[in-house]
Amino acid sequence: MSTPLETLFTTVRSENRAALIAYIPAGFPTQEGCKKVIQAFVDGGVDAIEIGFPYSDPVMDGPTIQAAADRALSQGTGAKEVFEALKHATDLGVPAVVMTYWNPIEKYGVEKFAQAISDNGGSGVITPDLTIEESAAWTAAVAQSEINSIYVVAPSTKDARLSSVTDHCSGFVYAASLMGVTGTRTSVSSGAPDLVARIRKSTDTAVAVGLGVSTREQAKGVAGYADGVIVGSAFINKLLESEDEASGLIAVRELAEQLSQGVREGR
Repeated sequence: MSTPLETLFTTVRSENRAALIAYIPAGFPTQEGCKKVIQAFVDGGVDAIEIGFPYSDPVMDGPTIQAAADRALSQGTGAKEVFEALKHATDLGVPAVVMTYWNPIEKYGVEKFAQAISDNGGSGVITPDLTIEESAAWTAAVAQSEINSIYVVAPSTKDARLSSVTDHCSGFVYAASLMGVTGTRTSVSSGAPDLVARIRKSTDTAVAVGLGVSTREQAKGVAGYADGVIVGSAFINKLLESEDEASGLIAVRELAEQLSQGVREGR
């Protein structure tokens, strides 16, 4: 049985375009505000949604996402709120995944966490700090719950290791376009196309590129060679910079519309 995420990538491939994947931490800007952001994503044409599990000591997140996570944590966001945000997205008919560091999964219970993803309609989990060598329990839990296991591949990943990592991936492979933390940039790393090409040699699984995309033109560029374009910090910046929630939601929807057009112009 295919997850909604796998079905999405089959669909966008048949349409000869990339998918737009939008990221928001659960509980940001508020618990209810997060649900409104998810609705703005959908209204703006986002294809899939990535719900972040706010974490106090991130490895991969830059200052923008960390600021959002800090606000979410200060308002008591935990696993319950993450699953509520996930369900809100999937109830709107959009494929959704959770991105989380390993510690919250382990604390919650590995099998229980995977099953909660499935129970709330989620397609899978992105685990940026989990290595395949330490994945035995997670691999078993994912198989039991029939959800996707998504790992992050960086430009530094050697070819020999690349195939063993992608063998553990389903749904899509998360290609980090550069070495470093998340955040918007004036240009997406020139190494991203090469990384995607290397990944494609080892797997038929869809490849989505994250880290740095913030404009229609950047989305168009990445959509020319990747199956998915992941955008997070650019949306969060719109919310952080807005005078109030209402204007922030308008800005998020408008950016989603621009990026959605971009991924359709890439090929």
